[in-house]
Amino acid sequence: MFKSLMNALKVKEIRMKILFTFLMLCVIRLGSAIPVPGMNTAVFRNWFSGLTDSDAFGFMDRFTGGSFENMSILALNITPYITSSIIIQLLTIAIPKFEEWQKDGEEGRKILTAITRYITIGLALIESVAMAIGFYRSENFLTSKSIFLIIQIAIALTAGSAFLMWVGERITENGVGNGISIVLTINILSRMPSDISSLFEQFVNGKPIARGVVSAIVIIAVIVAMVVLVVLLNGAERRIPVQYAKKIQGRKTYGGNRSEIPLKVNTAGVMPIIFAMSLFQFPIIITQLTGYNGTGWWGKFIAYLNQSNWCNPNHWNYSIGLLVYILLLIFFAYFYTSITFNPIEIAENMKKQGGFIPGIRPGKPTSEYLTGILNYIIFIGACGLTIIGVLPIFFNGVFGAKVSFGGTSLIIVVSVILETIKQIESQMLVRNYKGFLED
Repeated sequence: MFKSLMNALKVKEIRMKILFTFLMLCVIRLGSAIPVPGMNTAVFRNWFSGLTDSDAFGFMDRFTGGSFENMSILALNITPYITSSIIIQLLTIAIPKFEEWQKDGEEGRKILTAITRYITIGLALIESVAMAIGFYRSENFLTSKSIFLIIQIAIALTAGSAFLMWVGERITENGVGNGISIVLTINILSRMPSDISSLFEQFVNGKPIARGVVSAIVIIAVIVAMVVLVVLLNGAERRIPVQYAKKIQGRKTYGGNRSEIPLKVNTAGVMPIIFAMSLFQFPIIITQLTGYNGTGWWGKFIAYLNQSNWCNPNHWNYSIGLLVYILLLIFFAYFYTSITFNPIEIAENMKKQGGFIPGIRPGKPTSEYLTGILNYIIFIGACGLTIIGVLPIFFNGVFGAKVSFGGTSLIIVVSVILETIKQIESQMLVRNYKGFLED
């Protein structure tokens, strides 16, 4: 990996792309420090840090790199774009026209990209208006109360989200690629130093030497083990051999070659965790924004949804929410894979092209075989996701080790880093091919 990066830095074209990406990320971090006009950020930060059920808001703050806690102009960040992308993916299954655009090559993808942008702006506008009205109703969040200030805040937050979407697309076109993913990754990475510092202060600093050393070793071991598990889960795949029949036309023989269908163990990526977490956090966010005091049956329901109550030795009953969370992870792993991978369609395409899996008849038997293999590996991937997602929750509940780089963050960071390195290596390979052809 490091050798590939060093070789890439020797190439001027790729070096300029890396520099452009770095400068864009610096602009993002600078924008994260610019407060929303008319906002009393100190009061908002105190309110935010004092939330008892802040897991939901903490998840959003984690994805915005602290911009939400600071209530900067980039507070919404790219979360509207992520939501918009998920909506478009679901619509490609529900609406035939969207599915047709998805399969229509470059032109169809341009249409879907444009629709994604419009939905992103719409979602950002709705969220920013709702937040501005909420600030207006509070006592001390705003320096002054006026309709003009509400409009100004809504425009600033919407423009910040649109700007980040534009930056992500520029990184994709002029940088190293994966623009939106890189923006999300730098946001997550920006919170990790403070998390490491808080772990050090909580378990190492001021403790007896033996206890501090053991605590430091355990913390490092857990983090390294989770990273290794994410790397293995991200790269694991089952390769299905495919043989193509020979065709004789005149004196020439076509076909007869052999290929493979790679089925990733973690086909759904991080989406099952995001879906399950979003379902759990939405009621908590609504409760916090409405100022509900958390009493009655609804208060107990929110307590079961709150991750900070899970694996608590004093209240094991709240861990029922954790069991439901695990079931949702497994369900969404199967659900998301089912909308992104169609065994019937793949079997039909193989049959049209004269391909078959050795020992399996073309057509329906092939689709049934692929479905069986897929169900098996999805379960393995879901179990891996469960371990990655639940381990930080366990340490938080039992030991009080609350950090932002949970399973979701690690999967995103590791996956994006590996994918970006592959992009750089492929760009170097293309450049070498061009140089060979020019010579």
